[in-house]
Formats: sequence, structure tokens, C-alpha cells
Amino acid sequence: MDFAATLQGSWQLLLNGLGTTVIVSLIGIATGIVIGFISCLMGMSRIWPLRALSKVYVWVVRGTPMIVQAFIVYFGVPQLVQLFIPGFTISALTAGSITLSINAGAYLSEIFRSGINAVDPGQVEASRSLGMSHVRTMRRIILPQAVRITIPSLVNQFIITVKDSSILSVIGLPDLVNRAKVYVGGTYQFFSTYVLVALFYLAFISVLMVVSRHIERRLNRDQSSH
Repeated sequence: MDFAATLQGSWQLLLNGLGTTVIVSLIGIATGIVIGFISCLMGMSRIWPLRALSKVYVWVVRGTPMIVQAFIVYFGVPQLVQLFIPGFTISALTAGSITLSINAGAYLSEIFRSGINAVDPGQVEASRSLGMSHVRTMRRIILPQAVRITIPSLVNQFIITVKDSSILSVIGLPDLVNRAKVYVGGTYQFFSTYVLVALFYLAFISVLMVVSRHIERRLNRDQSSH
């Protein structure tokens, strides 16, 4: 359990894994924001098939483990597609990004919905009384305030997505946990290696938490000044 020797022998491997973790998490949260926003608008639509589709999507994703979702995307979807396109495969990075995006999108859909619902209904009524259309009211009045409200929750969801990305090591994604497994497989330094992995995650997520607190304080100052 020589931490110095383990760090010396594994730091480059773990750093490469951390890079993959950051990349797949950024892709997941960025795409998840788009998916979540579309799902939110569908869920608040007056067209019931769109509302139903959004509710089913959120229900299925939030009600199933992400590891199962990863297996379906990485193993199940290619098997299905191969019925029409023989030899079709998907990389672990692509499958991991899709899984994180779909998963984050379901939670972000609810975050956006809560943010929109938190806007004072009186402002909506006032804008409509001035002759503004529903779309214009949403774009000019509701969404800017909703985005402001949801920013801290978006940062928190990013933190959750980073931690959840560790699950993707089960499909062979060369992330931080996967690279640790490779190192442990050759050295059997279980304790020191996984403690270092925990420290890598802790350092990165601590930075995100500081950013989150800074954003919240900034938003609170802006709100109090108005």
C-alpha cells in the first residue's frame, strides 16, 4: 500500500482516464440539456401525444438503472441494427455518451419544468394582456428567468453526471475507473489505487462545487440588487 509508488506508476494512466471521464461527461450534459429542454417543452405542450411521449421518456429513464441503459445502448441496439445493417457496431465512447445524454436529459427535463413553473404566473398574464403571443411570452419573459433559476441545478446535475459516468466502465469505456482496473490488474494494489481514484474524482468535483457556489452567490447578489 505504497501510495507514492502507486501514484508514480499510475498517474499517467489515471490522468488519461480522467480526461475520458471529463469528455464523456461534457458531451452527456451538453446533449442532455438539449434533450431535456425539448422534453420539457413537449411535456408542457397542449398536444397530448407530445406530453405523453415526454412523460414516458422521463418515467422509463428515471425508473431504470443507468447500468441497464448502458447495456441496452452498447450491446442491445447494435444487435437490433445488425438485423438491417450487418456488422454494425458502436464504440464504448459513443455508447457512453448516448447513455449519459439520455439519462441526464430525463432529469434536466424536470429541472427545466420546475424552473418554468417557478416564474410568477402574473408576469405571463401581464404579457398576454399586452398582446404578446404564447411563443413570444415564453421566449422573452419565461425562459430567461427560468434559465436563471435552473443554473445552480444544472451545475449540480453536471456533478451527478460526472459521478455516474463511472458506471460506464462496465462497457469498456477507458474512463478513470476502467484505467484503475487495468493498473490494479497488473499490480494488485487495490487500496492505494482506488483511494487515488477517489481523490481524482474528489478534486475535480470539488472544483465544480466551488463553481456552483460562486454562481449561486452571484445570482443571489443580482436578485437582491433588483
